[in-house]
Amino acid sequence: MSKRAIFGKKNILVTGGAGFIGSHLCDELIKTCKVICIDNFSTGDERNIDHLLMNENFEFIRHNIVEPIILEDLPELQKFKIQFQGIQEIYHLACPMSPKNFEQNKIATLLANSYGMKNALDLAIKHQAKFMHFSSSVVYGPRRESKNGAIQIKEEDIGKVNILSARACYDEGKRFAETMVKDFGDVYNIDTKIIRVFRTYGPRMRLNDDQMIPDFINNALDNKNLVVLGNESFTSSLCYVNDCIDAAIKMMDTDLPGPLNIGSDVEINLTDLAQQIIKALKSKSNIVYDEEKLFMTPLCLPDITQAKNKLAWMPVVTLKQGLEKTIDDLRANKGLKGI
Repeated sequence: MSKRAIFGKKNILVTGGAGFIGSHLCDELIKTCKVICIDNFSTGDERNIDHLLMNENFEFIRHNIVEPIILEDLPELQKFKIQFQGIQEIYHLACPMSPKNFEQNKIATLLANSYGMKNALDLAIKHQAKFMHFSSSVVYGPRRESKNGAIQIKEEDIGKVNILSARACYDEGKRFAETMVKDFGDVYNIDTKIIRVFRTYGPRMRLNDDQMIPDFINNALDNKNLVVLGNESFTSSLCYVNDCIDAAIKMMDTDLPGPLNIGSDVEINLTDLAQQIIKALKSKSNIVYDEEKLFMTPLCLPDITQAKNKLAWMPVVTLKQGLEKTIDDLRANKGLKGI
């Protein structure tokens, strides 16, 4: 396909663009590009993109990417001149992501990681667009420990995932999706990229969804118990969402195919984190412990050497800064002016 003319700004497609990470990605891309956001609100939220809807360079399409879509046939996208300009970049994030509703979303998750991935890749082939798949640290399987603590996982480490486990639709689904990205890129000669995202937090995380940070903050605001899903030894790495977005956009501008680990390589004890939130909010809450949930378990810790060396990237938002921004957002959503 011959190179297409670009009318002022690149056309960029973000699938899953109304989700937590996807909406922050749209916020950043809209500064310099025209953005088409596709989402079916299975776990995304219209509130995440409300502030973008009046922007002439943004268009939202409610659609399930499991079903094929012809962008140039949509009247609302005529302003982007897709029939002439095409699509320059695709960021693919569409996949149900709700720890609380994981069981109900199993088939939807399987289809997103197969049919949804194929449809997104077909768009990349059609438009000769750069394509980035947001994969996950779950492809490495369970957290690995040594006598000195968590082992940092490198990109070349081969994960071990139980393909028949209760959570395999997501874990093995993400692995299969990576294979699709690699093979479609090789066979159809398109520029594909894979980033493996580790635990990420920040504003717009869903409340009451068994995600500990927003639920910690929510409960601390109400002086209710903060529930750690596990025991006192539960640790995790936590990367602020803006740092994750920065890495993705930097990688899209390179020739790197990945996969690249994107996350924080600093391990945080979640009991200590809960105590920090209680202190920051001057809350009367207590910390209690409950059983681990199916989709909220200890994950691997990333080795981010490649991201540092190849992208000149590393997380820069401190946990204190990130928590302040996340607390401010959740407090605003609850309609509170103070504690």
